[in-house]
Amino acid sequence: MTLLFETNDRPDELTVDAAARVVDAVKVYGKGDTQVQALAGVSVQFERGRFTSIMGPSGSGKSTLLHCLGGLESLTQGQVIIGDTDLETMKDRQLTELRRDRIGFIFQSYNLIPTLTAAQNITLTSRLGRRRVDRAWLETVVEAVHLEERLKHRPSELSGGQQQRVAVARALASRPDMIIADEPTGNLDARTAGEILSLLRTSVAEFGQTIVMVTHDPRAASCADRTLFLEDGRIVEDLESPSADQILETLRVLGD
Repeated sequence: MTLLFETNDRPDELTVDAAARVVDAVKVYGKGDTQVQALAGVSVQFERGRFTSIMGPSGSGKSTLLHCLGGLESLTQGQVIIGDTDLETMKDRQLTELRRDRIGFIFQSYNLIPTLTAAQNITLTSRLGRRRVDRAWLETVVEAVHLEERLKHRPSELSGGQQQRVAVARALASRPDMIIADEPTGNLDARTAGEILSLLRTSVAEFGQTIVMVTHDPRAASCADRTLFLEDGRIVEDLESPSADQILETLRVLGD
């Protein structure tokens, strides 16, 4: 493997406005002979109001980094900081509330509640937190994802693309500090995937949303403002506004 680049910048030494920071992150699974180090001292920050994609081969640590960033897994060592909140100091209940109130999630499998309508799924996070639904903002979000005629439909009555639109709207509806997207176009055809990526891009440009997305698709990654490449639990390249061709070339070199 040819190491293109390794980031050694500590996020607390940088000056850009960060929605989230990861500092000296180490994640180890297993013990003894079965021990695997998924993250090997990663330090990176995610700027507010920007779209970052993360790529890398299977086992590179990209999904682990995303899950730790979203508070779904804890680090073995290091820090994850959302705004000024250090996730590693929080108890389980506090983490649950932070994930509900400050982070939006979009998964490949949609993760919709089958017995709820599209409208109920979109507002679920707010209702679980017993917060008043901002009807004006909800209307803006629904219009942005083109679901006006589908709000009374249950997931089984929606196409895959429509279900993912509901998931995007749910993530946006609570106005989170950050949206975590894990292969959000993985189950979609090319046209529908393009529509979902356009929605994510619009949420950054028009709503100032912060998005961090793991993807294996160079075309999807090229929609981001920035693409990070992981290998063996380390960031080995960090590209600004890369094209799909640049991303493919970087992946090719990393595989040499």
